[in-house]
Amino acid sequence: MEDCNQKYSCRTAKETLEWINAILNFIKPYAFLTNAHVTNFFTHKLWQSIDPVWLHCLRNEPVQNLLLIPCGIIQEHWPASLKEFVLDLKSLAFPREQAHLNKLFPGVNVVSLNTVLAQGMNFKKKHEVEVLSAVVSSVANSVGAQTIVDVGAGQGYLAQVLSFQYQHSVVAIDACSHHGTVTEKRAERIKKHYAAQMRKHYPGIGIPNVPKTITCHVMSIDMLKALTSMSPHIDNVKRPELIGQVADDKTSLVLAGLHACGDLSVTMLKTFLECKDVKAVVSIGCCYNLLSEGCLDIAGSQCGFPVSCGVKSAGISLGKSSRDLACQSAERWRSLEQDAGLHNFELHAFRAAFQMVLCKYYPEIIKSSPSIGRQGKALRRQQQRRILQSSINCDESKHSSMPETISHMQELYLNPHMSESKTDDYSGSALHSHELSCNGGARYNETAAASKYLLFEKFTQSGLSRLGLKSLQETHFHEIWKEAEPFAGLIGPYWSLRAALGPLLETLLLLDRLLFLQEQGSSLEAIMLPIFDPALSPRNVAIIAKRI
Repeated sequence: MEDCNQKYSCRTAKETLEWINAILNFIKPYAFLTNAHVTNFFTHKLWQSIDPVWLHCLRNEPVQNLLLIPCGIIQEHWPASLKEFVLDLKSLAFPREQAHLNKLFPGVNVVSLNTVLAQGMNFKKKHEVEVLSAVVSSVANSVGAQTIVDVGAGQGYLAQVLSFQYQHSVVAIDACSHHGTVTEKRAERIKKHYAAQMRKHYPGIGIPNVPKTITCHVMSIDMLKALTSMSPHIDNVKRPELIGQVADDKTSLVLAGLHACGDLSVTMLKTFLECKDVKAVVSIGCCYNLLSEGCLDIAGSQCGFPVSCGVKSAGISLGKSSRDLACQSAERWRSLEQDAGLHNFELHAFRAAFQMVLCKYYPEIIKSSPSIGRQGKALRRQQQRRILQSSINCDESKHSSMPETISHMQELYLNPHMSESKTDDYSGSALHSHELSCNGGARYNETAAASKYLLFEKFTQSGLSRLGLKSLQETHFHEIWKEAEPFAGLIGPYWSLRAALGPLLETLLLLDRLLFLQEQGSSLEAIMLPIFDPALSPRNVAIIAKRI
């Protein structure tokens, strides 16, 4: 799909390479951002690498404006250089607006799933399966494929819709044996429903097929190629539209993957090229952080990035931090409410301050790159549970003294409108009006700062416990937070600017895959297409290729 306002195109290998080179030239000066990790914000003083004029401007911006930066939305009062940075990013990133599928796949019909097929799916998954199944079915029909292989099938949602609703022969493969068992049990339940319906409305027609499931712990090109020797056919449900479309008795396959993780999406593309029985591939990737990298000089390497000759010749290496960053979704940032965005920034501040604790008091732990889990989610759930309790109005607060217990202070912290100190103000005029209405700004700032410190202490105690480390004296927590707090207000601007590079890095990874296919010449056609609503499914770009 081409955006009429898009500066770059990827219709040909030459155009795709030009786009890739433009991205590489743009990101080189910003390696200090793409290679950084917000965990080290305080320990490495990361804010010092940002233009101080940009920081001065952004630290006073309402949080909602910061959340719009990754989408390429600017404010008129910003410095010209900052506006240019954000707009250049937007012009280089692949557009994510959902494509008009009917224009690209004539006759495609996205059908809403019935309650039987949709059982167990959340709204996001239902949307993805509805759209992708229609696209894959259309592609399979266009190449006369006998079988569709659902790669990384998970619980088999896509495979079952392709089998029961579109009546394709389907093989579902996944590395997890539990997923295979779940897929089979779910398919049998669906089969009973469809069998009853067919006996009632179409007597004499056989029982529908269920997807065949395969568990494979190592998903490799050789493994996928081995599937071509399998030829599962539909035994009972006949498909007249395919009769005569297959010229010989060979198996013809379509590979499909809904968010096939890490290297698996790339493995699908390589299998498509190496195995002539695979007539088409529809791949939607995810988990770029799990891609293998660094095999530029190894002939026949199976690394996930880079795969195209064009990108390999550039000698580019992204690294894990940059690949992590490619997973950031501009649409998700835009959809955050102000309070959620604010809370997100605060959690990053806690984690970065916790890193200071580790560096100072547990230096041996730093060498092992510790992971303390998703404490942010736990704190966010706490916030949601306490949101009703934190609706204590200002009239009540006027008649009470400053809370002395941790639980009361946490309630104040978890009230989104009372969570920012004077030097960490993202909520703009609404925050100031709240200050003035509640017994004076000085008391507010003192209470907010104290409650924020207590949350940091709780976060740190939990992190130390998860790492199996002995706790510290309270004075040590105070010492760390006192050092970090004056700069905590800069995390929001820094993280927003860094996240804005995420869609550009994802574009680079996807264009590398597209170019890899385009470099094979005129024997195939390949396109890159956003097929999902990006607000529902941020990883919405499909790479679709078929032999011609």
